[in-house]
Amino acid sequence: MHGDNHVARIEVPMPQMGESIAEGTVSRWLKQVGDAVERDEPILEISTDKVDAEIPAPQSGTLVEVAVEEGETVEVGTIVAYIDTEGGQASSADDSDEGDEAGDDPDGEDEDPSPEQETAPESDEDEKEDEKEAETDSRSQGEEDEPESAEERLKQRSTPVVRRMAEEHGVELSEVTGSGHAGRVTKQDLLDHMEKAEAAPDASEEPAEEKAADRKEKAAPARSEGRPATAAPSELWKTFYGEVQHPEFPVRDADRVETMDKIRRLTAEHMVVAKRIVPHVHSFIEIDFTRIDRIRRENKKKWSEQGARVSFTAFVTWAISRVLRDFPMVNATASGNNIIYRGNVNVGIAVDLDPGLIVPVIRDADHLSLVGIGSKVMDLAERARSRRLSPDEIQGATFSITNPGVLGTMVGLPIIPKGTAGILGTGAIEKRVVVVEDPETGEDSIAIRKRSIFSLGYDHRIVDGADAARFLYALKEMLEGFPEDA
Repeated sequence: MHGDNHVARIEVPMPQMGESIAEGTVSRWLKQVGDAVERDEPILEISTDKVDAEIPAPQSGTLVEVAVEEGETVEVGTIVAYIDTEGGQASSADDSDEGDEAGDDPDGEDEDPSPEQETAPESDEDEKEDEKEAETDSRSQGEEDEPESAEERLKQRSTPVVRRMAEEHGVELSEVTGSGHAGRVTKQDLLDHMEKAEAAPDASEEPAEEKAADRKEKAAPARSEGRPATAAPSELWKTFYGEVQHPEFPVRDADRVETMDKIRRLTAEHMVVAKRIVPHVHSFIEIDFTRIDRIRRENKKKWSEQGARVSFTAFVTWAISRVLRDFPMVNATASGNNIIYRGNVNVGIAVDLDPGLIVPVIRDADHLSLVGIGSKVMDLAERARSRRLSPDEIQGATFSITNPGVLGTMVGLPIIPKGTAGILGTGAIEKRVVVVEDPETGEDSIAIRKRSIFSLGYDHRIVDGADAARFLYALKEMLEGFPEDA
């Protein structure tokens, strides 16, 4: 009867909203437990990497369980809800049908079974069934109507990745304190537990030897099953490159403490990870915008009649997209011991949200005209500030541009976004007194020119300093000799 009870139950996972998004936050549940839902009807709102999205029901039925509450952040793939496609009743203490199947106990759906349930004669048989289901990674979190041990409940409150890590390292999940929803053991909980276990034996030699032998003994089955002996370092690198835990500092009397909002928290995590991954180097060059300024003034009326606005950023984006064709190492990314040379030129444009920052992407920018890029820049910026971007519009950048100069900054040293090899920082375009050389006579003179300082941040693993210098010089020539018919 137990197996038939849940055969119609399907899982609703946290979806993958983009290639670089690893987690999502449940912003709001649009449906409540017990509500009927139709296929493709939105049942909850999530927030991932600054973009909000509604998640539809994969099938019609009844929402019978909510596994992740509003405001909680979970990894992609985590089950957030269950839907009964046969319209079964929701899990609750008042569900008499479920109570009958749990042994005629109206409270059989309580999350924590009573002592009588735990010592019932059939508990051994039920625990064996739970163990079998856990080994095959079947989802049994929703099956709260049968007695189970505390150890099994903890196993059910962890992801398959965490259970596999625990098995590989010989760690019993029942010994790990979970910080996740309803006591779920997260990967960070497991890593913290392992780190403490490694440090604990230092107190005395004899226990250290015993524990080391015990760990070796527990790890032996994992190796005998053909798993690589390098599993531990691999997990450590994954944590180093994928998870961030900020240090905490004492609060003084006159201080004010505020919890980071989602945008600030994600920005902080992404910046830390980006600096961990890429060895940053920056080079600088000064660009003369006198010619571009003239082209803008002469065409402003014509572009306005076409409904287009072409900013200085549009000129820079057009030029960058063309120069990147000749410098594939700047339009690439390091992947393990390989280099991926991107086949498209997708330029990310940083947009100030005040507060916060978002980087929408102009795809295949090298195929667009100057006016086309100008229209794209304005459209993406406006929709970014009104939070109307779709997830795919902030994914897939191969190079980025940020413009701190719009606020008067002379130059900046931007951080390279993860998964790319370069970012251009544009300084303020200002009138400056400079020495210019007459191309015909070679004589020097003093003139007033509109100029800006650009910085190129690049990944020194795959971009050499000379390559960066040549890239900037090519960009300088492209901008200072900008074509009239771009």
